[in-house]
Amino acid sequence: MGKTTVAVIGCGRIARNAHLPAFTKMDSIRVKYACDIIPGKAEKLQEDFPIIENTVMDYKVAVNDPEVEAVFVLTPNDLHYTITMDALAAGKHVFCEKPVAINYEKTLEMKQQADKYGKILHIGVCNRYNRSVEILEQMNKDGKFGNIYHVYCSFRSFRAIPGLGGAFTDKKQSGGGVLIDWGIHFFDLILYILGGAKLKNVTCDAYCEMAKDMKSYKYESMWAEDTADIENGVNDVDDYISGYIRTDKASISFNGAWAQNIKEPEMFIDFLGDKGGARLSYGGQFVFTDGATLQSEKSTHEIPNQYLCEDEGFIQSLKTGEKTKGNIDSILESMKLLQALYDSSAQKKELQF
Repeated sequence: MGKTTVAVIGCGRIARNAHLPAFTKMDSIRVKYACDIIPGKAEKLQEDFPIIENTVMDYKVAVNDPEVEAVFVLTPNDLHYTITMDALAAGKHVFCEKPVAINYEKTLEMKQQADKYGKILHIGVCNRYNRSVEILEQMNKDGKFGNIYHVYCSFRSFRAIPGLGGAFTDKKQSGGGVLIDWGIHFFDLILYILGGAKLKNVTCDAYCEMAKDMKSYKYESMWAEDTADIENGVNDVDDYISGYIRTDKASISFNGAWAQNIKEPEMFIDFLGDKGGARLSYGGQFVFTDGATLQSEKSTHEIPNQYLCEDEGFIQSLKTGEKTKGNIDSILESMKLLQALYDSSAQKKELQF
């Protein structure tokens, strides 16, 4: 089979650190365009990844090129919707990074657009392609946990607000803070391992406390510091989140923090079953405890590059027409949950489904 011709829209961190390195290992892909509205950014990416053939500032040049079969939307959150809708209307398949959009309403419109034009819309849920997550999902199918009745997750770090005052902390651009940035990954993999759990009710509290005065905010390191604008920018998103979720399969409790005054980071998920339980270290291995033998065993499997696995799966799905585990149809409940948690916090009440 020939190579699939793609365009990359957005030349920031996720392009540079995840997808372009994956593309260099793929024989099935041709990168005809890299696009970014910031002058010189696409050109710099091309210098570092010569597989990029052309650079442009107007994404519509790439989207309207008949040679381009698929578009990777790797932009800030608020641009996902418009670019994806335009690409689908132009007859392109789309890989859109998470979150799908900044709200659930736009997510549904993107799904409807994909259906209307008969195109694949894949969402960047890279953790579904993490080997530990795949194994735990199969273990649950095989009954190793018995009945998983509760899941607890923690995604907490010490004063780690990214790009303070920039796009990460401007709700108009990002849609939210730690919940939409980190939480969506945790909740999506939980719902996936549970086997397509459906929401029953949610309650949530979100806080923006640690950098209300950005100029006095102290930190040891800052992710995406080159995008920060502490002097003139905005910080109106959640840096701490806590809540409780009931689904038709298990209850879920959680705490998440971009920033807290506790130095020890905690990035893990506990799956509590009546026959067995597991603690998954986010992005890494897990420890499974068998209730029958009382023995615990840490996994030792290799964890391949999940971005490479996901990108290869997306390109393969374009050839087969198969909707994979990253297809928009499989992500709707995760985005519905994200919206519900923010709505619950804003309305200060539990929401029912």
